[in-house]
Amino acid sequence: MKIGIIGLGLMGGSLGLCLKENKLISKVFGYDTDEKNAKEALNLGLVDELANFKEIKTCDIIILAIPVDAIVRVLKELKDTASNTTIIELGSTKKEIIKSLPKELKSHFIAAHPMAGTENSGAKAAFKELYKNAVCVLCESETAEVKHRQRAVELFSYLGMQIIFMNASAHDHHTGIISHLPHAISFALANFVMKEENKKNIVHLGGPSFKGMSRIAKSSPAMWGSIFEQNKENLLTSIELFQNELELCKKMIQDNDEKALKKWMKKANALRDIL
Repeated sequence: MKIGIIGLGLMGGSLGLCLKENKLISKVFGYDTDEKNAKEALNLGLVDELANFKEIKTCDIIILAIPVDAIVRVLKELKDTASNTTIIELGSTKKEIIKSLPKELKSHFIAAHPMAGTENSGAKAAFKELYKNAVCVLCESETAEVKHRQRAVELFSYLGMQIIFMNASAHDHHTGIISHLPHAISFALANFVMKEENKKNIVHLGGPSFKGMSRIAKSSPAMWGSIFEQNKENLLTSIELFQNELELCKKMIQDNDEKALKKWMKKANALRDIL
């Protein structure tokens, strides 16, 4: 079996690195529009061989590990792909991607979202253990033929992932709150601090709490800009609801309501029992 990975950054590169050891896979091919990044991926051993787009289309499984706006475009270019080829996209949004899916691909298309990643990007950010023990969400996979569903489940199981199933609307709603909102907050925090403080103070006073909160602000604007755009309505609702929570905190501080503030903080501490 031949695997073709489109996009050789953190997600695609890590996937290739791990799949190269799978004895059922004869070769892992890689394709990236950034030639420099593609060559770096090959030099780092993330794929067995680089291929052009036409060659990628002949693989048994094609993985799309690219920004969500690019996924929509590339799927249109793959609509003449053979029906025995499994096409799996790894985007962080689902409703817009599934909505724009060419009808020719519905029987052999899988929408997947591995809940894994770091703030780093590019081939050099890839590492073998990225997917291990993480959750992978498969959205509306029942529209694909059994063979393609099984291929996807086997592939993600091999990576050591826990697989759950969800419809696209529910996925985008929940990730808007749990994943996309934290990124928006982190980008906002980083921009706010850099406006208010000079570099010296940030370096000297930026302790573990600030570093932890701002870490994901280092994430790729190309990737996250398109995620925010595709999940706009859910993200805007999440931001508004989060603003309400901040206003509640602000009011308790203004009113010197120490008892209510501590109770509010203690309630938040319960998250430790979940994560």
